[in-house]
Amino acid sequence: MSRPAALSGFPEWLPAERIVELSILDTVRRVFELHGFCSLETRAVEPLDQMLRKGEIDKEVYVLRRLHAEDDEGDNGLALHFDLTVPFARYVLQNAGHLDFPFRRYQIQKAWRGERPQEGRYREFTQADVDIVGRDSLAFHHEVEVALVMAEVFRALPCPPAVILVNNRKLAEGFFLGAGAADAAAALRAIDKLDKIGAAKVADLLVDEAGLTPEGAQLCLSLAAIRSEDTSFVEQVRALGVEHPLLDEGLAELAAVVGAAHSRMPGALVADLKIARGLDYYTGTVYETQLVGYESFGSVCSGGRYDALASDGRTTYPGVGISLGVSRLMSVLVGRGLVTASRSVPTAVLVAVTAEESRGASEAVADELRARGISTEVAPKADKFGKQIRYADRRGIPFVWFPDSDGGHAVKDIRSGDQVPADPGSWRPPQEDLAPVVRLTSPENEEIHP
Repeated sequence: MSRPAALSGFPEWLPAERIVELSILDTVRRVFELHGFCSLETRAVEPLDQMLRKGEIDKEVYVLRRLHAEDDEGDNGLALHFDLTVPFARYVLQNAGHLDFPFRRYQIQKAWRGERPQEGRYREFTQADVDIVGRDSLAFHHEVEVALVMAEVFRALPCPPAVILVNNRKLAEGFFLGAGAADAAAALRAIDKLDKIGAAKVADLLVDEAGLTPEGAQLCLSLAAIRSEDTSFVEQVRALGVEHPLLDEGLAELAAVVGAAHSRMPGALVADLKIARGLDYYTGTVYETQLVGYESFGSVCSGGRYDALASDGRTTYPGVGISLGVSRLMSVLVGRGLVTASRSVPTAVLVAVTAEESRGASEAVADELRARGISTEVAPKADKFGKQIRYADRRGIPFVWFPDSDGGHAVKDIRSGDQVPADPGSWRPPQEDLAPVVRLTSPENEEIHP
């Protein structure tokens, strides 16, 4: 078999990189569970007609079709989910009678989008979502809560500092309508492209697609330039002179969220009035997250409030959630050399084999160490000890254990060369060597302790 070609858009990490990913997932799960969120996993497929109602995503959906389907069988109406929010809304509707509200869940799972592969943009990717859903109503303080939970995740991760940018769709839509937009949704989509195509082209879109005058378009661009860590953005918006009842409602909601977050975790949330989010199901607060120093990379975490995504016609289940793009974060951390794992295997100890006839003694030592939670391998061959040590060194295993036929044992730290007598029933490696450690590094690859 010839060497297979790489398939772009489907990341497969090397062992050391996978350790980084697992460290991220473990941290995310720990923080989510500290805040009382339960774990869910939903099916990989959803009805296609449900997904196509959720915004500008139809060109990116992967449709499911059986390989040997008959020509007249047609599309079976199923597609791979492109995010975890739409499946979660469906799950809530199907299981509402068994859930307690407000319902708090987290979900770590793969999703699929037919995007053009590029840095941080994958066709198959892992997301980590946290959501709170109510029955008929949901208090605004949950919009503060989910954002601060994610801010806590970022502070616990080996990554550059993160800032969660926050806006409100009502504020934006109300402003656009007050400025004269004939199509507020088109104005939102235009502003959402500001970082990609620049202010001049966005101004043209606002005129051509949203029905604004050139003066109204400039007002909208002025709104998008407003950014503050506290509620001072309210006065800046008012100074632009635009009025609309929906704008008033959105300003009040965003001020409540930013003010509450600022009092609890200053600097974690920043009001940024160009944030729009492209999916139509968001109705209020919206979030995007940037890594400080890597703003050009774009958002690695996003979400918002959705009031009507889940409804059975009698009861509505409003929710708010935020999603960490784990694969996207991995792209910047690994791709730009910002993190390193202390080793590429979980193994802390390699037990040497003196001779194949005595392999059982080495296996017994390994079993005893594993029983006490120490990751251990047994050497694959009874080579000379020098070769077994080199094998451990290549794999990054820090300790080699030498069993003694007379009952004595020794363990060697192959990094320092220190060798000491050891008892497999009581010896433990230093805590920092028990498992691989993931550390943030500078661009020059110098270790930084986060």
